[in-house]
Amino acid sequence: MELEDNYLCPPKSFGGFYIAAIIYLCYHLIMINKKLFQKLRTAHQHYGSARGVIIRQSNAALHKSKQAIFSLHRDQILEAEKRLTEAEEIFAKLKPFFLKGPNLKYEGAYKAALEEYLEAKLFWQILKFGRLKGVTKIKVGFDSYLAALGDLTGEMNRKIILFATEGKIKRAEELKEIIADIVSELIKLDLTGYLRHKFDDAKRNLKKAEEIIYDLKVRKTK
Repeated sequence: MELEDNYLCPPKSFGGFYIAAIIYLCYHLIMINKKLFQKLRTAHQHYGSARGVIIRQSNAALHKSKQAIFSLHRDQILEAEKRLTEAEEIFAKLKPFFLKGPNLKYEGAYKAALEEYLEAKLFWQILKFGRLKGVTKIKVGFDSYLAALGDLTGEMNRKIILFATEGKIKRAEELKEIIADIVSELIKLDLTGYLRHKFDDAKRNLKKAEEIIYDLKVRKTK
């Protein structure tokens, strides 16, 4: 059977009509698929662009938080507060991206920056107020909080050493007690995987802190 060159022309037989109908449907299905893939391509490009911004800005926020921790170890409280504010401003700029792409909040660079910020913020609270007050300016998940608390004990342990070398024994003992409180709360949770690793680090930091305080007391009695 001879096919018409233009499938839209009236067919010469029922068989011709059937074939023309198939060709017509296939043609329009291909057009629909092209539109679908165009949408997917556009969405992928937008996601990739937003992801690039998230990674760059998260790295900047992480750097600000590290600077804050460094300043806290040097007792430069005002400088640390300035860096923390800068990190918070960066996080605030990222909110619109998460509204359009909620999955972006699970990006590794963002989670790392968030944990570093929490660690710095909580460290600042302990040194300035003597207690943990929590974070309200930025919405964070429990996993980020728990990971930050584990890392926080490491920074507190380093501060204990600095206090000890400066003869600030009471301050060192206070930090050790806070580490003990953190560990006593974390041990109540059935932590696994990444968070379990953070908890194990916290336990080791508590042991180191106890050894430092013990050595200080022994030396004081001699």
